[in-house]
Amino acid sequence: MKKLYDSRAFWMVVSLLISITLWLYVSSVDKEVITQPFRGVKVELVGENLLKDSRNMVITDMDTSTVTVVLEGPRRIIGSWDADSITAQIDVSKLSRAAYTSQQYVISYPDGTDTSSISVVRKTPETINFMVSPQVSKTIQVRGSFDGKLADGYTAEMPVFEPSTIVISGAEAYIKNVSYAWVTFGEGEVDSTYKVETGFTLRDEDGVPCSNTGISFSTDVVTATLPVLDMKEVKLDVNLIEGAGATAANTKVSIEPKSLLLAGDSALLEGMNRIVLATIDLTEFSSSFTDVYTIPLDNGLRNTTGETEARVTVEIAGLSTKSFKVTNFSCINVTDGYSANIISESLDVTLRGKEEVISQIKPENIRAVADLSTFNESTGTYMVPVKIYIDGFTDVGALKPSSGENSISIEIRKVS
Repeated sequence: MKKLYDSRAFWMVVSLLISITLWLYVSSVDKEVITQPFRGVKVELVGENLLKDSRNMVITDMDTSTVTVVLEGPRRIIGSWDADSITAQIDVSKLSRAAYTSQQYVISYPDGTDTSSISVVRKTPETINFMVSPQVSKTIQVRGSFDGKLADGYTAEMPVFEPSTIVISGAEAYIKNVSYAWVTFGEGEVDSTYKVETGFTLRDEDGVPCSNTGISFSTDVVTATLPVLDMKEVKLDVNLIEGAGATAANTKVSIEPKSLLLAGDSALLEGMNRIVLATIDLTEFSSSFTDVYTIPLDNGLRNTTGETEARVTVEIAGLSTKSFKVTNFSCINVTDGYSANIISESLDVTLRGKEEVISQIKPENIRAVADLSTFNESTGTYMVPVKIYIDGFTDVGALKPSSGENSISIEIRKVS
């Protein structure tokens, strides 16, 4: 036996016998026909896009999305398959009218399969029922909310979405209840404008989520932006033109509201320390003044306080007024070759100053001087503004009348 086992010829014969045995086995297996069920085979609609584009119709209400198929064929072919290896296909491209229909399907095998040796034993169900529906479109608004947190000292405007509307398309039954697209975006704390691309969900008018099955969209994503603004409290103020004894030291200015809380770009707010409502000439009233002004704001700023007007009250303290009839008139800067004839004989002037000073003033201390430098070669009779001088007294001045200026009538003639 040892000589036999060591014989090369013996092992050659054994190898040949094993090869023949394997060949006979493989040949028998290759020809073996089996019957195998496939459950959960996906139903695939062929030509759905063509149906939609050419006839503006869509498939809805399909009664099942999978089928069970029993196949018969060689073990070497179907023995290695599972339900995902095959599909149940229905050609819907030739459907031409809206209706509820029942269609048969064909089994699609993997590429390169020799289908001549495969047969379908049973299909469950044998047909697929569905609705062929007209496709309609609808434009809906994009809404949403920011779910992050704003840092202290900042405020935000309403979220902005681009695009602001979306066109949805599908069967009327699918889209009729859809009211708007809802976007939820943002996380963490932010201190500058936040922007992100994100998806959306569909909601009805009560805010209840809607299914997007069978619905197509003009876009799958939107750009959501939360404009974040810096905040700063800015004082309201007025400019004062001092005169007639009134200065900032003896004048009290009250403004309501005193300030505004503004929101805007930090570059705009950084150098803004006050908002000037008006310039007030203290010579235009005797002791007090009140008016309401519109609050001016740069277009890039937001008034979070909400006030659009401010009431300004100006009170002058410690000064008295006294009226005088001025008769001492003169003209200066008369153009060469022209003469000025003062027609007015007197001018009522109200002076303001401290009581102990103004009580000492006499009419002869007061002069009204008209400057004719702007009249050049004009001729005729004019009401010319005059400047009031009070000789020998300081911190006293003339108030402006309600007409706006102290003026006298002067006739200007060309000298012949």
